[in-house]
Amino acid sequence: MIANEKVSGILLPISSLPSKYGIGTLGKSAYEFIDFLSASKVKIWQMLPLNVTSYGDSPYQSPSSNALNYYFLDFDVLNQKGLLKKEEYENVDFGSNPSKVDYGKLFENRVNVLKLAFNRFDTSNPEFISFEQSGEYRDFAFFMTLKVLNGYRPWYEWPTDYQNYSEDLEKFIISSNQKLYLFYIWTQFEFLQEYHSLKKYANSKNIKILGDMPLYLAYDSVEAYKYPTMFLFDENHRPTVVAGCPPDDFTADGQLWGNPIYNWSNMKKDDYHWFKERVKKNLVNFDILRIDHFRGCAGYYTIPFGMKNAKVGKWEKGPGYELFRGLTDLPLIAEDLGFMDDDVKRLLKETAFNGMKVLEFAFDGDPTNSHKPSNSTFNYFAYTGTHDNKPILGYLETLTTQELEKYVSDLKKECFLFGVDFNDNSLKDLTYTTDELCLAGPTCGAVIPLQDYLALGDESRINEPSTTSDKNWTWRCKESDFSNELSDFIKTNIERFHR
Repeated sequence: MIANEKVSGILLPISSLPSKYGIGTLGKSAYEFIDFLSASKVKIWQMLPLNVTSYGDSPYQSPSSNALNYYFLDFDVLNQKGLLKKEEYENVDFGSNPSKVDYGKLFENRVNVLKLAFNRFDTSNPEFISFEQSGEYRDFAFFMTLKVLNGYRPWYEWPTDYQNYSEDLEKFIISSNQKLYLFYIWTQFEFLQEYHSLKKYANSKNIKILGDMPLYLAYDSVEAYKYPTMFLFDENHRPTVVAGCPPDDFTADGQLWGNPIYNWSNMKKDDYHWFKERVKKNLVNFDILRIDHFRGCAGYYTIPFGMKNAKVGKWEKGPGYELFRGLTDLPLIAEDLGFMDDDVKRLLKETAFNGMKVLEFAFDGDPTNSHKPSNSTFNYFAYTGTHDNKPILGYLETLTTQELEKYVSDLKKECFLFGVDFNDNSLKDLTYTTDELCLAGPTCGAVIPLQDYLALGDESRINEPSTTSDKNWTWRCKESDFSNELSDFIKTNIERFHR
């Protein structure tokens, strides 16, 4: 159990913060957002994974399990450190739309600016030398060096000499490309300096950081490249099966994620050491950690490699409680959404982790719906929606007349039960009412995406699962969104509902 009292949070990815340079960063706007949270009496900032992204821009498809996204490094901070001149970044094209991240422009231009900063960095700094020699980010920096040398193509498209990993190859690549290798080490060194300064500031304001750990890794990752026995690969280093979800009422083709699946049998031989250490390392950066796709730890859906959708596949039994033995006292949230069978329910009970409830799923006319606040209990974190859902207003705009009537009827009943003033004068009013009900409910945590506090529509959706689009992971808020009016609304309701 994470909290013994009711707390509230706001979900907002770092990438969605306002900034002048194409993407949210660990700089001024992040500190201002913490000030906004503090003024609003919000105690939790929930971020998405901080992982480096690759093709598709998803932090859930990273080339490394532990590498941190150097796009979030702040140029003004680097300027203050004497590593950048303002004229080196102020007029660079990072995208023309302040409401959207242009990953193409970032890829073309952002790393070049960071390399200017690295060129001024003193690599003989004893702290940096110690950091590099610790080896924690060696795999990532080695892999990225190889990717640059191979035109950023995925490792399974590299020439044979590169495609087949060996210790000799690693030593050769690092020694013959020392500056490039050290650049990627430096991105992690600098990220951790900037990030932990930010986290320290948040904690000083009594605000906790809630992070997110993807369960799976990308096929184009250093782990899949260097440690193939971790995965269900054939003798040619290709996946036999990949991850996803079967068809349901929302997706006729299911969800084909394409991640390779762990060889849990091999991992069991050392008591899942790699996975357990990964959880602990994440909790060095976060106060609370959400485990994405928790149900995959109890049982996971496998799709034959090469399929075009997720219609063909089968469930396999997961490692279960043994995966979390020794971790159950840690502040973990289980993302227990989707198909919930007895194995998942049992695992959630055995670990005693907080689960999740999502109000967007709650108001369908079914009185037994487990996402309804009246069917929820204290040991959950409630959300109006997640990064994979439409914002509430966007969702309401898609409902048929009959579906909207059910939503309104159910919402009204729940509001009565929890002392929330019901307002359905407009779809925006219904959104605000849903926000208030989330705060009023019985769960220990209530986390609301900033878009739902702002009553924004589908244009502000973070991600549509199983799709690759320039709409995914690109939404950004504006400085004016952190208004005193919104802060007062949040603070009033937090105090009213004793969070």
